[in-house]
Amino acid sequence: MRAVIQRVSRAAVSVGGEQISQIEAGYLVLVAVKVGDGEEQAHKLAEKISKLRIIVDEEEKMNLSLLDKKESVMLVSQFTLYGDASRGNRPSFIDSARPEQARPLFEMVAADLQSLGLDIALGAFGEHMKIELINDGPTTVILDV
Repeated sequence: MRAVIQRVSRAAVSVGGEQISQIEAGYLVLVAVKVGDGEEQAHKLAEKISKLRIIVDEEEKMNLSLLDKKESVMLVSQFTLYGDASRGNRPSFIDSARPEQARPLFEMVAADLQSLGLDIALGAFGEHMKIELINDGPTTVILDV
């Protein structure tokens, strides 16, 4: 699995011109599932997201995690993170898992984070979304598990 994590002061998702979810301070996490990923990767990704220390402390150092601050997480499924354009200009998405494999693992990441007491907001799986965010820092981290 792959995640692009952006520390945000605000994020919102709209589908068809209607806002469906939003968060204030926390992480916007774009998640992709790769062919062959399973429950182990989903649990590991949730753990890494929850413990990733990219929130600034009183000394302005990135030293705090979501668990320390109890900030929110917006999870958005984005299969294009496994796009491969190494052999031309049109990306291939052959490494991206099909929706029937990806959806349960994406939902498992969300459930794991929620079980830790974190406030979770979701994008609309498989839908065309508009995502607004105010990147805080800017701080962006890519995780592969």
